[in-house]
Amino acid sequence: MHFTTLASGSSGNAILVGDDDRHLLVDCGISGKSLLYNLSRLSISESKIEGIVVTHEHVDHIRGVGVLARKLKIPIYATTGLWEVMGPSLGKIAENQRIDVRDSFSCAGLDVFLYPTSHDSRESYGLKVSRSKNKDKGNLAIGIATDSGRITEEMHQHLKGCDAFIVEANYDDERLWNGSYPWYLKKRISGHYGHLENKQLAEGLAEWIEGNTQRVMLAHLSEENNTPEIALSTVLRILKELNTAKRCPDVQVQVAPRYTPHELVVLRE
Repeated sequence: MHFTTLASGSSGNAILVGDDDRHLLVDCGISGKSLLYNLSRLSISESKIEGIVVTHEHVDHIRGVGVLARKLKIPIYATTGLWEVMGPSLGKIAENQRIDVRDSFSCAGLDVFLYPTSHDSRESYGLKVSRSKNKDKGNLAIGIATDSGRITEEMHQHLKGCDAFIVEANYDDERLWNGSYPWYLKKRISGHYGHLENKQLAEGLAEWIEGNTQRVMLAHLSEENNTPEIALSTVLRILKELNTAKRCPDVQVQVAPRYTPHELVVLRE
């Protein structure tokens, strides 16, 4: 299995997950043109993208979904509630491209499980993506969790023991409260339906990381209220303090670029 981020942050989010030469997109919050360009930078053919799953309806996650689905003639996977609120924003979508899902589905040879996160949207989901059980290869799973104001029980339940994580480290508490954002926005970001602070995320990771975990990708960083250096140093420090780094010394922690794709991360068998 492999994964990468194609864009990450409030300006737009898109994640690629795949196995062999088949791929699934998680959100497309940038223009279709920009996403295809970022794919080309990784030498991934657009013809190998088999579907898009939507985590929630905010524009930084769906901006290019409709355009891309029409161009590539691929299905969009979303819950009934999300279809109700995002349908008009996507433009005309063929009936056979509108896939209504509940908590799980399969695409591109991968099994996808949706679990709820805590965000100020109609519905918001994290994902656990794993190889289909009928594959001859070993089991691998990637946990995805962005856009949540708190660590939920569902996160603990479904993310523990994943081989890799793409997770939100949105803001640094000190930078947020000393920054220029208006008070109501600071309250929204730091609230239970906002975003995860670096330390919150690190404490969650300390419970989810196990001996098989290989990679952690810190994603959805705020441009004003965080920096890659602060996010990375905070997470590494807390993982060390909680003995996670000593218990699982081979885990690599990286930060997703905002506008450009990260190199493809291929998990070891």
